[in-house]
Amino acid sequence: MTKSFANRIQALRAGNLHSQLTQMQRGLEKESLRVVPNGHLAQSPHPKALGSALTHNWITTDYSEALLEFITPVYQTIDAPLQFLDNLHRFTYQNLGQELLWVNSMPCILEDELSIPIAHYGTSNVGRMKHVYRHGLWHRYGRSMQTIAGIHYNLSFPDTFWSEYQEQLGDKAPLRDFISEQYLGLIRNFLRHVGLFVYLFGASPAVCASFLQGRSHHLKTLDEHTCFMPYGTSLRMSDLGYHNDAQAGLEVSYNSLVEYVQSLQHAIRTPYGPYEAIGVKTNGQYNQLNTNILQIENEFYSSIRPKRVTKSGERPTCALASRGIEYIEMRCIDLDPFTPGGITPEEIMFLDMFAVYCLLADSPPINKKEHQCNLKNLQTIVSEGRNPHLVLVTECDKPLAFRQWGINHLNSMLEIAALFDIAHDTGTYSAVIKAQLEKMEDASLTPSAKIMSQLQQEKQSFFEFAMGCAQQQGRHYLSESLPEKDLAQLTAAASESLLLQQEMEAESEIPFEEYLANFFGQDARLCS
Repeated sequence: MTKSFANRIQALRAGNLHSQLTQMQRGLEKESLRVVPNGHLAQSPHPKALGSALTHNWITTDYSEALLEFITPVYQTIDAPLQFLDNLHRFTYQNLGQELLWVNSMPCILEDELSIPIAHYGTSNVGRMKHVYRHGLWHRYGRSMQTIAGIHYNLSFPDTFWSEYQEQLGDKAPLRDFISEQYLGLIRNFLRHVGLFVYLFGASPAVCASFLQGRSHHLKTLDEHTCFMPYGTSLRMSDLGYHNDAQAGLEVSYNSLVEYVQSLQHAIRTPYGPYEAIGVKTNGQYNQLNTNILQIENEFYSSIRPKRVTKSGERPTCALASRGIEYIEMRCIDLDPFTPGGITPEEIMFLDMFAVYCLLADSPPINKKEHQCNLKNLQTIVSEGRNPHLVLVTECDKPLAFRQWGINHLNSMLEIAALFDIAHDTGTYSAVIKAQLEKMEDASLTPSAKIMSQLQQEKQSFFEFAMGCAQQQGRHYLSESLPEKDLAQLTAAASESLLLQQEMEAESEIPFEEYLANFFGQDARLCS
């Protein structure tokens, strides 16, 4: 533990700031594919009973018409978003007919790419833009990759925490700038250490062979229908996921908010030859929004993002430049197939502590060499995390034993766990960290190892395992009806979203080309 890290913990204790950890704000976004009873991807449109995917606050679609996304409101407790997520699942199952929700991050049986229906959002300009953006993702990355599902965890600290923490540190910068810089320091450390989380909670070591058709890969074959990584933790976070040559060469800086905004804006404005070859339109039909490295900010894949709630029609970078960072979005979470909802309270507790650890630990700027080391180490842990002899690399090219590296970080996190335990009057947080230390000592305790153990011991294919999990969770959600109050709330929200979409489409709008020109004409520098 560094002296400055110890001093920051002491500052929290001295100002009684750890009591404000009970007021952290959190929300969940969870993706799940709809599948038909034989385990193939559903071809049906987004169920009307679930409302409008464009305007519903809590139930929408991600890339595909078959890829549901559940979004919880923001809460101060861990149980509340999990309960709301449970309600969304039960409501959805009441309106799915014979379909199931896939509960693994890696997808179900896939046929050819054109069997993956791209999501539709109606005829309004905003709806058309969402659809065209997804067409662009198809041409750039392929449709199969877009069927990989996960959970995003949104987290923020209360305003009172930031003002008092700034005072404890003796910082004199404007509060908005202080908050943004602190979040960026957290993000840099998260990028340094995210491999630890992927090892501890990664749950996608295997995949159905249908996902790999026509693709080169280095996976091993478990059986005719299953490919896997012997020591792997998360195929979702591997190069099989959101990766291509254009993004591989993209360096987005988190060393300051100005650099972050400028580097993303540069990518959105810079043409890329292979995308220019695709063209924006073919025979009058849109292929993509533009031919630049990124169509929009959301196309940039990262395991964590700085976020700010946007105004209607506002670009994310413009919102960040004008009003600063409001919260962070952690995007590295695999669906846990053993748990209804895909995430446990203990995993959320760990993420909360991990965020505070990343906030308080030293976080110098990341240079180009360290950036490459971070990427390499993450991919090493993704593919070899359970290898007992795994070694990471450092900036100075010295080997670093992964097990000891992880143990050192978790031992430091025990200091954070103690703060959470005091704040919540419990011993649960320390117990969560101690459970993770056991995983560092014994890789068989990790979710990825448990999945591989079941596949091998039961002689199951990935599909058989995943289908069994989906059926089991389907029975779970259908076993108990929603309370009338919750059912009425979700039914009303679905109806209201459909009406709102109809109203949007009935309004007179400018031509779509003009709408896009206005959207891309925004310049974040003018919003500061």
